[in-house]
Amino acid sequence: MKKLFALALVVAAASASAADTYSVDPNHTHATFAFQHLGFSTFHGKLPAKSGTIVLDRAQKTGTVDVQFDVKAIATGVPKFDDHLRSKDFFEADKHATASFKSNKVSFNGENPATVAGDLTIKGVTKPVTLQITGFKCGQHPMAKVAACGANATAKIKRSDFGLSYALPAVPDEIGLDIEVEAMQK
Repeated sequence: MKKLFALALVVAAASASAADTYSVDPNHTHATFAFQHLGFSTFHGKLPAKSGTIVLDRAQKTGTVDVQFDVKAIATGVPKFDDHLRSKDFFEADKHATASFKSNKVSFNGENPATVAGDLTIKGVTKPVTLQITGFKCGQHPMAKVAACGANATAKIKRSDFGLSYALPAVPDEIGLDIEVEAMQK
C-alpha cells in the first residue's frame, strides 16, 4: 500500500509540472510589420501563420515557440505592392516561401512569459531577435471548448539584416514587427 501511495505521489508531481503543448491557429496568428513610406506615411503589411507549436510549462517557467509564416500570402491591402513584396526586390517568395521564428529562451515575469528570445528567419537569413510580450492570456476557449493561449509580442528589426535592402535609405531600415498568436492545446 505504501508503494502504491508513493507511486501516486510521483505521478501527481510529474503531472503538476508537465508542460502544455499548443498548436498555433493559423486563422488567428500573424506577423504584422510597419515602416515609414518615404517619410509620408506608415505602411502596414501582414504575414499569416502557416503552422506552429508552442510549449509552456508555467510552473517551471520554461517554454518553446516555433512558428512558420506564409510569405506568399503577404498582404498590405494594395495587390500591386503585395506582388512587388513577393518579388526578387524584397522577399523572393518563390524561393523563400516561409519565414519563421524559433525560440531558444522564454523568460517569465511571475507565471507569464515576458520575453521570447530566438531566431527569426526571413529570405533564408537567420538572425537573433527578442520579442517583448505585451499581452498574454490562457484559459478555456469559449467556442472551441479547449484550453487555449494567446499573446501579442513586439520587436524592432533592421530589414537589411535579412537581405531586404530595396529602396534604402528612402524607405528606412528599421521595421516594427508585431506578432499576434492564438494557440489551442493539443
